[in-house]
Amino acid sequence: MDQSETIIIITPGFPRDELDTTCLPAHQNFVKSLNRVCPRLKIIIVSIQYPPREDCYQWHGNSVISLNGKRIPKIFRPLLWLKIYQQIKKINRPNILGILSFWCLEGAFVGSCFAKRNNLLHLSWLTGQDARKGNLFIKLIKPKAGALVAMSDLLVDEFEKNYFIRPQYVVPNGINTGAFPDQKTEKSIDLFAAGSLIPLKQYSMFIDVVAELVKVKPLFSALLCGAGPEEEMLKKKIASLKLENNLKLTGEVPHEQVLVLMRQSKVFLHPSIYEGYSTVCLEALYAGCHVVSFISPEKIKVSHWHIVMTQSEMIAICKNLLNESDFNSVLVHDMDDCARKMIEIFDYKETITL
Repeated sequence: MDQSETIIIITPGFPRDELDTTCLPAHQNFVKSLNRVCPRLKIIIVSIQYPPREDCYQWHGNSVISLNGKRIPKIFRPLLWLKIYQQIKKINRPNILGILSFWCLEGAFVGSCFAKRNNLLHLSWLTGQDARKGNLFIKLIKPKAGALVAMSDLLVDEFEKNYFIRPQYVVPNGINTGAFPDQKTEKSIDLFAAGSLIPLKQYSMFIDVVAELVKVKPLFSALLCGAGPEEEMLKKKIASLKLENNLKLTGEVPHEQVLVLMRQSKVFLHPSIYEGYSTVCLEALYAGCHVVSFISPEKIKVSHWHIVMTQSEMIAICKNLLNESDFNSVLVHDMDDCARKMIEIFDYKETITL
């Protein structure tokens, strides 16, 4: 019988296989970092909604249990919670260190219930939307400060403002530096963005910024990578503004290709209304881009990350950056360090330095 110490991770979704690089890349990197810094630690991942199948499989040597919860209507959601609980119960063994839930949502609710009954440590990693007002699971979970790990300073403040509990720990988002292409390439893309094409991300504003920059640089080049419900609307807007020669929508592309395109870009624009700690912004900084966004996850100033308040300010900053010559790489957080911080909370002693 395997006697390895084990952490159970509960998550709304996880990659369907090792080629599925676009599904929650930050959380993929976190698990891989745990594998690197704690090679003897066993990780079992319970994925609630995605992939759309019900089975167990291996992902880079880690066990993943997929429950396909999307097929269960919301009215029968408690049946899914029972299923999650029963699945964790099957895993339970004397050498379980604890349970880590990605987001403080339904998985955290079930995980916290199980942990309380079995005297285990349960942590919720607040990642973004779960810290905002209206998260009904907070009332069900009633988390203590010591059970909450925020991904950014911003999320600590947001959660405290909305629920009057200040998360005790901060484990920031990070990147896997080894995933980046080694060679430096010509900065041939003026403006770049990547993400899900949803209202929260405000990519319609990205098009507006491009329209203004084309006026000062007619051969301006911009690229937007991603897929989502707003894709057709964005295509129509590009056509209506006659920007087809300046702005290309690529659709969804593999994560490694996004990193290549970042290397080729001067400015990464992230007009999102709200973010916990954007992975693509951290990746863009490391790829040598200047980043312009509305959201500042850190309380300290980050080199090459320009925080703006309005669309007009965003346009002005981007215009200035067209003449920028400093595209040095900026590393804010390495995911291996983030994994070490998380595992220290579980009081696990095996961590190694690579």
